[in-house]
Amino acid sequence: MNISQNEADPVGSTELRSAEAARLAEAFRLFTQVSGELSGAYAQLQVQVAQLTERMRLLQDALPAGVMVLDVAGCIVQANPAAALLLEGDIEGLNWPEVEKARLLESDLPGEFWVVPGRERRLAMTVSALDSAGGRIVLLHDITEAHRLKSQAERHERLAAMGEMAAQLAHQLRTPLAAALLYAGNLENPDLPEPSRIPIAQKTVARLRALERLIRDMLLFARGEALGRETMTVGELVQDAVHIIEPLARQWQVEFLVDDGAGGTELIGNRKELAGALSNLLENALHAVTGNGRVELETRAHADRVDFTIRDNGQGMEPEVVVRLFEPFFTTRAEGTGLGLAIARGVARVHGGGIEVRSRPGQGTEFIFSVARRQAPEPGA
Repeated sequence: MNISQNEADPVGSTELRSAEAARLAEAFRLFTQVSGELSGAYAQLQVQVAQLTERMRLLQDALPAGVMVLDVAGCIVQANPAAALLLEGDIEGLNWPEVEKARLLESDLPGEFWVVPGRERRLAMTVSALDSAGGRIVLLHDITEAHRLKSQAERHERLAAMGEMAAQLAHQLRTPLAAALLYAGNLENPDLPEPSRIPIAQKTVARLRALERLIRDMLLFARGEALGRETMTVGELVQDAVHIIEPLARQWQVEFLVDDGAGGTELIGNRKELAGALSNLLENALHAVTGNGRVELETRAHADRVDFTIRDNGQGMEPEVVVRLFEPFFTTRAEGTGLGLAIARGVARVHGGGIEVRSRPGQGTEFIFSVARRQAPEPGA
């Protein structure tokens, strides 16, 4: 008769089951212990997150800069008190593009805005991607006082320059004024032959116009501000200058070439002053060339600016002349006022740019007139 192992050894089978039960109990105890530790760690983590969130909230509330968090749809899901103060109202829950359109007005410089109505506060704005889900964070800085101090410093600098050149101005005014008085005195002579009156009158008017041009340039230099603000394309600005320069180029038999590579790029500023500065630079280039002369105007758009490059194949300039080009009343032309380049540089600066000069004797001259370009809006902004 066969007897099974379990029936043969009932004690061993019982011990095996007891050992398995003990291991299961120990495993459950360890699981319970680890679960408790994880629950405790999670609770501590929640406390730390709450503390960090509170600290972050306090930090944001204490920041002088405005901070706004936008969701993927452009809705303002969070804004600190400074943002509400800068934008003059409660903005949480509102659509940011609508808030921006209603309360901000683009200034003359990229990334800077006036708060409307009133335009008493000037803000600098930075927009950055927040996460891969499409959220954004908007930072607003109040630069009203900094902008005021900068404008004040620039005005003081111009006034100081005007004080230094007062003696030169007296000389500049005296010469055409003396000539105009001399010609006008001749017109008073009753014995003056009638055929001579017209040439003398023309010379008198020419000297008075020279005085008018000098005074106009002085006012432009002293003002140093781009009054008026409009949107234009580079191509429109180039055409404004070309209409003035092309007839002069034909008259003086100078080859005039235009390569408008940035024609469709938009700019914001004073169109009349920008066109005037470009025309001044181009006219200077026409004066610089002689036989077989050539003047080129080239435009190129970059990420933050547009460059207007004016080249000529004239005689070029010595280094000591180049360093003085932008000094008020310094000129190499007998009929010039010496203010044109200083005014052009001022126009470039108030439009967020400047002027560079490259010239060598016998190799011509190149002026690069740059202005800040209009920034494209953020997607969804």
